[in-house]
Amino acid sequence: MFRLMEWINQSPVANAMNGPEWAFPVVETIHFLGFALLIGTIAIVDLRLLGLGMRRQSAAQLAADLAPWTRAGLAVMLITGPLMFSADAVRYYVNESFRIKMVCLLTAIGFHFTIHRRIARSLDSTTGDATVAGRLVAVVSLVLWTGVLSAGRMIAFV
Repeated sequence: MFRLMEWINQSPVANAMNGPEWAFPVVETIHFLGFALLIGTIAIVDLRLLGLGMRRQSAAQLAADLAPWTRAGLAVMLITGPLMFSADAVRYYVNESFRIKMVCLLTAIGFHFTIHRRIARSLDSTTGDATVAGRLVAVVSLVLWTGVLSAGRMIAFV
């Protein structure tokens, strides 16, 4: 696996990311914007599932309205993340915070597109009443995405 990381470090993509001084910061900024879009839209639905806002729309309608934005944020993040990884694959590969971020990220994405989506779609009521299942799903979702953000932030310090 280490040889693969070394090969990634020498790839044309890595050379492009490490070439001009501005390349990595620009890609990182776009990554953060995609992440903000992804997590922001998910958090809005989570807050609705908790009964803390957006009471004029059902959780199902809100999730449906925000789904294209959520997918766009995910696409941006999944394109820019590997670009940043390629800039120093060996360092990221051995970084414990990076590994934690990846586990949290994969878990959060899987959770979002399975359980979270199913529960949000099933709640059509606009009464504002949060169900136990909705609250539990929202809390788990917020904890997972907070883990992704926290571990991502700690990458620079490990």
